[in-house]
Amino acid sequence: MGRFRFFTAGESHGRGLVAIVEGMVADLSLEAAYINRELKRRQQGYGRGARMKIEEDKADIMAGVRYGLTTGGPIALFIANRDWQNWQQAMSVTPVDEEAEPVTCPRPGHADLAGVTKYGLKDIRPVMERASARETAARVAVGAIARRFLEEFGIALHSHTIAIGHVSSGSITSCHPEPSSSCPSEPSTSHHPQPSSSCHSEPASSCHSGRSEESPTLR
Repeated sequence: MGRFRFFTAGESHGRGLVAIVEGMVADLSLEAAYINRELKRRQQGYGRGARMKIEEDKADIMAGVRYGLTTGGPIALFIANRDWQNWQQAMSVTPVDEEAEPVTCPRPGHADLAGVTKYGLKDIRPVMERASARETAARVAVGAIARRFLEEFGIALHSHTIAIGHVSSGSITSCHPEPSSSCPSEPSTSHHPQPSSSCHSEPASSCHSGRSEESPTLR
């Protein structure tokens, strides 16, 4: 097996997200349904925004898999953005007669200011579209391929919420196949059902209530 690495491309409101995976072995059983289960998990949990209700992420394997087995070559994945239907003019790949109004006010805590400074842009929109949480869908799809490979060695991956504010899940004495709150209705995942059901009201009180100063407008 060569060096495992990946690249992603795509914008938050573009046609879709693309991922290229290199270094995967040949003859590994891999199907889109396996990847899509992980993408479904990404859309669940506490704090999911309205975008999650719009999208129904499904990965299309475009290359690198034949008859359900990896070929050893690069694996290409595509995840369509359903919301692109509402952004075809603003995110058009080809030139348009009337361009969208540029975004000039960078958001605090985002890559906006750093991005336009690095690339010398007048419009923040390209930075916002690329440095978006939407891009993590492609990373989850790539992670699913890595997870599938590790399964061949009997390695299982688990995660759970240890604590939110003053609510703690307590010590873990054994590793269960899945967290007790893996049900989509639960806001957070924990190996102990009681903390999971009681801590979803905690994040709001645990966050800082301070407000950011108004951001400067690009000139």
